[in-house]
Amino acid sequence: MTKILVTGALGQIGSELTAALKKIYGEKNVITSDVKTSDISEEFLPYETLNVLDKTRLAEIVKKHDIKIIYHLAAILSATGEKNPNLCWDVNMTGLHNVLEVARELAVKQIICPSSIAVFGPETPRDNTPQETVILPKTMYGLTKAAGELLCDYYVAKFGLDVRGTRYPGLISHKTLPGGGTTDYAVEIFYEAIKKKSYTCFLESGTTLPMMYMPDAIRGTIQLAETDFSKLKNHSNFNFAGISFSCAELADEIKKHIPDFKIDYAPDFRQQIANSWPRSIDDSEARKQWGWKVEYDLEKMTKDMIFNLKKKLQN
Repeated sequence: MTKILVTGALGQIGSELTAALKKIYGEKNVITSDVKTSDISEEFLPYETLNVLDKTRLAEIVKKHDIKIIYHLAAILSATGEKNPNLCWDVNMTGLHNVLEVARELAVKQIICPSSIAVFGPETPRDNTPQETVILPKTMYGLTKAAGELLCDYYVAKFGLDVRGTRYPGLISHKTLPGGGTTDYAVEIFYEAIKKKSYTCFLESGTTLPMMYMPDAIRGTIQLAETDFSKLKNHSNFNFAGISFSCAELADEIKKHIPDFKIDYAPDFRQQIANSWPRSIDDSEARKQWGWKVEYDLEKMTKDMIFNLKKKLQN
């Protein structure tokens, strides 16, 4: 059976993707890795401590487990990246380059490396943002993701490496907490609505951003990875759409389940980041090339989030 390595496996996407991959490929065939050195939960075993800046250590793990597929999720996200841009550059760029080089040198068959809507900037059409468009990001995170797309496509063209990725929108999950992104409000709001029945949002009420419920994100990621490579015209930069809504629209949907929920707004530095991103995404190429189709709309996602979070918070 093919062995899979997941970098950044303890993060928001990695933890849920790991569980899904283990169900498909078997518990022992998915090796997880992250910078954490101890107290690793059983569901992440087998586990290897890895800083993706350490290329030698990465190569050791790939050889030790005969890794043939790498899901490279280790990254510093947008809001955290603006607080520490040097670290963001190092982890996101040097880490990716290390993964690509080790894959090339050790005959890893496939790399799945997510990108982000952060590659877009204010010059990009904000509504129904097309697949091929202006990419002028204004954050270090977006800059690294834009450069990362180009680097991945270079390895496809130059070395024939199978590299794939989607431009993730904001991701919403009831299982794991977000990791320092501009869209984190869309997870925090549910916790605060259930626990306190109030929330102060760090974005303006009318701020509309592309979002996606985590079950859709995980399903789509694996679907792309399992698509015949010859069918793909794009590789590392697929537009990947779920649902778009404003902060106020999400709050109104939550009020249908928690009528006394109250929200106020205190925009901070993340508002400027959000203002540079699209409001909605055209993912027609993903739908055409590998059959992507979203399942969760705002109503269905909100209902599922509240149901599962209430169970989680009661335990």
